[in-house]
Amino acid sequence: MMQQAKHILKPVLNGFRSLPARGAASTTAAAPAKIEKTVNTVTILGRVGADPQLRGSLEHPVVTFSVATHTNYKYENGDWAQRTDWHRVVVFKPNLRETVLEYLKKGQRTMVQGKITYGEITDQQGNQKTSTSIIADDVLFFRDSN
Repeated sequence: MMQQAKHILKPVLNGFRSLPARGAASTTAAAPAKIEKTVNTVTILGRVGADPQLRGSLEHPVVTFSVATHTNYKYENGDWAQRTDWHRVVVFKPNLRETVLEYLKKGQRTMVQGKITYGEITDQQGNQKTSTSIIADDVLFFRDSN
């Protein structure tokens, strides 16, 4: 069984060895000799931090909202703690964008599926800050059972 797994994974692992370092830019103008498959998927399940906002321009509208997820962990002394992570979600797909803007509300439980992207944002003072966002491909809405 292990030999079979090594046989299947060998081409995949060899492909990883030829990849540039994380964050390295590709500067080749010609088409690559070999196009390989890559995967960039993320799924989060959590609660909406604030009502979604419509941003961008009329030509390029985008809806943004945040989702909180948490991790529970236990200290050696037996005490429990919880760490909350905040995720920035952006929605570009027209129908999904309109649905999220109309129906998703602060505190609502949601599951977001999409891809992660990194970039820079210039704030109002002109300072550049790195940003991490999830570009939503699908957003599922959950009703609380209260």
